[in-house]
Amino acid sequence: MAAPRERGAGGTAEEAFLTFYSEVKQIEKRDSVLTPKNQIERLTRPGSSYFNLNPFEVLQMDPDVTDEEIKKRFRQLSILVHPDKNQDDAERAQKAFEAVDKAYKLLLDQEQKKRALDVIQAGKEYVEHTVKEKKKLLKKEGKPTNVEEDDPEVFKQAVYKQTMKLFAELEIKRKEREAKEMHERKRQREEEIEAQEKAKREREWQKNFERLCCSTIFMYSFVRVELNKMLEMVPGIFPGLVLLSESNFGKISTSQGSFASPTRVGGLEPDLELCS
Repeated sequence: MAAPRERGAGGTAEEAFLTFYSEVKQIEKRDSVLTPKNQIERLTRPGSSYFNLNPFEVLQMDPDVTDEEIKKRFRQLSILVHPDKNQDDAERAQKAFEAVDKAYKLLLDQEQKKRALDVIQAGKEYVEHTVKEKKKLLKKEGKPTNVEEDDPEVFKQAVYKQTMKLFAELEIKRKEREAKEMHERKRQREEEIEAQEKAKREREWQKNFERLCCSTIFMYSFVRVELNKMLEMVPGIFPGLVLLSESNFGKISTSQGSFASPTRVGGLEPDLELCS
């Protein structure tokens, strides 16, 4: 017989699970009398967040139970752990009641129930395959094909362990998927906000540009009017000088030639409709 492994600080994960499993089974035996205190302890003890992922374990029922049996068991447990019935431990009773209620509703949903049954079946098949491989290897080595899982209780323990592991893996994947979806929604929202801010900046830029154009056109008009006044006041100073109009504004013509007005910018005609 092999010597037991030395247990380090905190023990191994395998030993921790075996301890957990042993304690759970002890609690389940005590729960046969269905006491509120024990049920609340079972449903809220450390590690229960993963233990309670299996709705059949929460209600302490076999996977082949009927819907009527599920409803009956729910009524029993919900009364036992209801916060109003356990006011001396109302906070934990509330958590226990929520676990029972969640398991009950999940098993009434046929699709969710099937998923739970599939996980349990997958756990059982995995253990059966593992046992088969162990026996095959022992036979190949010419050794007795007896394995510890031949003991029904050990086999049941192995199935329980694998099933809980599968439920935990599914829960982790679900949380990762939710986190990813939340991140994607956040990214899309940030892009929407950025697009809205960009559109707002463009509108502000267009608005300011139009104001600038209006101011510039007003300046052009003012300068034209003032120049015409000056030309009217001092006729004959510049021979051939003509009054400025919108059609020739920006260019002053004389008999000696023509030159561009400093009020004209890049040869562009101002758009007077911008200020209308």
